[in-house]
Amino acid sequence: MFAKMNSKELYRNFLVELQSVYDLSEATVITDWVFENIANIKKADLIKNPLQKVPDPILKKLALKQEELLQHKPVQYVMGNTTFYNMQFQVNDKVLIPRPETEELTNMVINNYRFEQKQISILDIGTGSGCIAVAIKKNLPSSKVIALDISEDALEVARTNAITNKTNIQCTLFDFLDESRWPELMLFDIIISNPPYIPDREKTLLDKNVVNYEPHTALFVPDNNPLLFYEKIAKFGRSHLNYNGKIFVETHEDYTQQVAQLFSASYHQVIVKKDMFGKERMVIASF
Repeated sequence: MFAKMNSKELYRNFLVELQSVYDLSEATVITDWVFENIANIKKADLIKNPLQKVPDPILKKLALKQEELLQHKPVQYVMGNTTFYNMQFQVNDKVLIPRPETEELTNMVINNYRFEQKQISILDIGTGSGCIAVAIKKNLPSSKVIALDISEDALEVARTNAITNKTNIQCTLFDFLDESRWPELMLFDIIISNPPYIPDREKTLLDKNVVNYEPHTALFVPDNNPLLFYEKIAKFGRSHLNYNGKIFVETHEDYTQQVAQLFSASYHQVIVKKDMFGKERMVIASF
């Protein structure tokens, strides 16, 4: 069917089909992204040359991308990349797709330590694609950044992203919930994490593109212990956070106050931060 269409008809068909899965604005953003990157066709090109013919190999690629998108596969996975902190990151179904809230959390660290004179040590727990660790290292080049993850597949993505963005981070296979391994780690000035925090029962509330494609080990925690990772991070920090060090964590909006109370039991200063949408989504703790 695609073969008989000019570029404008092709674009319109792609957009209309996607509206069975996405609303118009999101479908338009996705269609623009796919056409620019796969067919090298921008909106301006459709206006200047709407009758342009698209080569068969490109038509086949577009058809494949459309098929994946119609199965609710996230466009970031379909395209194999996303943007985070103005940098390109490779992503696949072994890692979470970075969210704007995580970018805000990362920005807090970068802004807080941008003018730090001494080398600072940073631990990223559950690094996934490496987006937090790489963005911090890129913007705080003198820092020492260690990125942990329980998945070797995720670490391979993180290593690739570090190389692509010309940064040097240490990626380590590590089950953070296993306290017996904690002595292997040094003391840190900053501990940062976007850990799993969605209770299992909420799977039914999430979009198909999340539940069917993103890694569950990076998303979900047991219903009976939704603060599992925060309890471990708080305990770990008591023995592995330097004097004047800080912990930065992203949280589930329904549990942010509980996370703050948990940290308050051991840390002198605990601050709750709202995201760009006005939701309480981040907690900062320090002695």
